[in-house]
Amino acid sequence: MKAPAALVRGLHSAWRKKGWLSTLLLPLSWIAAAAVARKRSQFEHKPALVHHCRIPVVVVGNIYVGGTGKTPVVIALLRALQSKGWHPGVVSRGYGVKVGDRARTGQGDLDAGQFGDEPALIARTAGVPVSVHPDRTEAARRLRRDFPNVDIIVADDGLQHLALGRDLEILVQDARGIGNGRMLPAGPLREPADRLRYVDVIVTNLVAGQPDPAPVDSPARQVRMRLEPVKAEKLVSGETLNWADWLAEHGKEPASAVAGIGQPARFFAMLRHHGLTLSQTASLDDHYDYAESPFEALATPIVLTTGKDAVKCARFQDSRIWVVHAEPRFSDPGWLDHVHEMLRLIARHKASVVPRRRGD
Repeated sequence: MKAPAALVRGLHSAWRKKGWLSTLLLPLSWIAAAAVARKRSQFEHKPALVHHCRIPVVVVGNIYVGGTGKTPVVIALLRALQSKGWHPGVVSRGYGVKVGDRARTGQGDLDAGQFGDEPALIARTAGVPVSVHPDRTEAARRLRRDFPNVDIIVADDGLQHLALGRDLEILVQDARGIGNGRMLPAGPLREPADRLRYVDVIVTNLVAGQPDPAPVDSPARQVRMRLEPVKAEKLVSGETLNWADWLAEHGKEPASAVAGIGQPARFFAMLRHHGLTLSQTASLDDHYDYAESPFEALATPIVLTTGKDAVKCARFQDSRIWVVHAEPRFSDPGWLDHVHEMLRLIARHKASVVPRRRGD
């Protein structure tokens, strides 16, 4: 059961500093840290517990609980890989979806109720096959069986899912960095802060206009990312305009924005920074199920929402809804080429040393 939004906001506020509440919870964090260390040691000392695929596996994840902006990074990575001739597939938990013993696979225009909002968005946007299951190993095996042309797996989240072997790790954080540096529940971290020293790439997701943070103490390649709106699509008709044309045609009309993502304020800030005045905003819980329409409470003739929300909203047939398609702008665009070169070498090595196994 999800925690109430007010409680979540209160915890995130407390996790910015080492205040009295954080200090009170610190003994529980020590227990959590010990459990994480024990789990990692178990997988390190028993290699048979780890499933290694014959093709490269990239994990895109975070250690800060809640949304940091992984999905835009995943989509950018997928597109870059496709441009280099790869045939990627995605494995994901499928948040909020009851899958059963076997992973669920699909490609194209997928039902968010069957696959989860983020996998459905990734499948529609990047056109790649996806496989969802809480057990990422099961998801990877089923993906390979159902889509044998896949030659690289990108795991959307799963940095802490150690049973799935990985060849490269990309960690996504935002301006909050590591917060107060403490693990749950005294802080926001799923793993100790020094985990950042062992990933390959760190992408820092910043709000438009936000100053660059200090570099992280890590040998990883470090990249800053800012999302920019590139086009708007009318949900009921599919009419699409690039952002400049949309602003020229609709930017003077009263507009509201709705977001059910990890950090809705980032979406609203992006819209304002790129020329839009918002009359109202509605911040919903991450992965909001849209069992009822939140748009009816908004009186404006224009309502904007995210791609992640849009995969669950078509049934409302609300002609006011426009979907904002945003893309990342990286401070170091060459990091994607760097990842491609690393993966090319990894694929060549795997093909030469890893024996073929049935079902892999």
